[in-house]
Amino acid sequence: MSTAQAAPITSQNRIELLQIADAVAREKVIERDTVLLAMEEAIQKAARSKYGMENDIRAEIDRTTGEIRLFRCLEVAEVIENDATEISFAEARERNPDAQVGDIIAEPLPPIDFGRIAAQTAKQVIVQKVREAERERQYEEYKDRIGEIVNGIVKRVEYGNVTVDLGRSESVIRRDEVLPRENFRQGDRVRAYIYDVRREPRGPQVFLSRTHPKYMSMLFAQEVPEVYDGIIEIKSVARDPGSRAKIAVMSNDSSIDPVGACVGMRGSRVQAVVNELQGEKIDIIQWSPDDATFIVNALAPAEVSKVVLDEETRRIEVVVPDDQLSLAIGRRGQNVRLASQLSGWDIDVLTEAEESDRRQEEFRQRSQMFIETLDVDEVIAQLLVTEGFTTVDEVVAVDASEIGSIEGFDEEIAGELQTRAAAFIEERNRQLDARRRELGVSDEIAAIDGLTSDMLVTLGEAGVKTLDDLGDLAGDELIETLPDAGFTEDEANAIIMVARAHWFEDDPEPAAAPDAEGVQE
Repeated sequence: MSTAQAAPITSQNRIELLQIADAVAREKVIERDTVLLAMEEAIQKAARSKYGMENDIRAEIDRTTGEIRLFRCLEVAEVIENDATEISFAEARERNPDAQVGDIIAEPLPPIDFGRIAAQTAKQVIVQKVREAERERQYEEYKDRIGEIVNGIVKRVEYGNVTVDLGRSESVIRRDEVLPRENFRQGDRVRAYIYDVRREPRGPQVFLSRTHPKYMSMLFAQEVPEVYDGIIEIKSVARDPGSRAKIAVMSNDSSIDPVGACVGMRGSRVQAVVNELQGEKIDIIQWSPDDATFIVNALAPAEVSKVVLDEETRRIEVVVPDDQLSLAIGRRGQNVRLASQLSGWDIDVLTEAEESDRRQEEFRQRSQMFIETLDVDEVIAQLLVTEGFTTVDEVVAVDASEIGSIEGFDEEIAGELQTRAAAFIEERNRQLDARRRELGVSDEIAAIDGLTSDMLVTLGEAGVKTLDDLGDLAGDELIETLPDAGFTEDEANAIIMVARAHWFEDDPEPAAAPDAEGVQE
């Protein structure tokens, strides 16, 4: 871009212009050059309103003297299509012998007098640009501070949402992020946790929370030096904000008790956190890598007699003494709910009496099932259940010697039981296969490994009757259709891929390149 010497705009306020830029930059905590660029854009807009909006007018402010220069930029073109923005090659060569097509010629313009409207327009542009720069600075400052605790002063409260002045920016605590029964007034000091920073049309928004579980973790890090130093690790937090919380801790140093360190001398450390959270009661739990032990700890102060885990569904059955039931469940289920959130397991609480009744009912139902399916008397059926047999299929699957070793049984009884069990399974499968055919489930689906007769009937009742029907399912859909099958996602996907295999059988093989010997001359 070749530039001719521009006529400077003389002004008594050149230095004042730079001083204003410095003052605005300091007040808004943005770069001085950002303010000067905004001023240049404002002057350009005012100049266009005088010389014509079709012109490409540029303004420059000397960063040292404050001098303002105006230029009209013209592009060198062989054929002029727009007189306002283009100049012919011949005319450009007269002004600058080195000019080439595509170059920009900067034509100096005389100074302008800012009228009232032009000055107002310039002011609006400057204010807008400075506001945009300030918003960008706020976003850049806070986007990397997610997870920190900040202090501020309440600026206003609207419909339960609290606007907080953090000094160089504003933030908001939404109504659902404020503790219950907590009221703020203008001028109150408040401490909160930054959980999100987002760009929004009205500017960057810093979202604070006093109910977030990590807020409690950060408060303990401030109050307990061992947590801050990483000696004690907070594994998980569960909160019922303003009411009760549970926090699981472990120590990386065997000589330090994590629970005692978090409680502090005479409860001083945990009490400081409780006071900050408006009296929220906090149970500090010893974390354990053993899930059963951890869940028992999490249900404190209730005592637990026995636990039964189902790792596949992450469900645990907890048995407590009859007089401990209300303590284990807590008011409105609070204790067991927080323990479940803390551990990530679904917890079912039973009393010893309820568990005994349920087990007796299960024993009775299984015994009755063996009586009906194997045509045996009650004593034999109860002996099978006592030894852990729950289905007829298990009777066939085990070795006959294992059944014969049951007290009161011998090899002859074991053989007879297995014969009757096999006959029952054969008849059941025959009936299921007939039902499967009646539903129209194809033999191709029946041939897929991993699908039993009762699964095929369930698929038919769900409308899955052909390989294409099965192939159209996703893994989670198959699991949902066959909830009792216990398929993992990988197993379900493997069955679906077998059903889809015929889709690819008709794909043409890529033509092989002819051998040299096969080419006829």
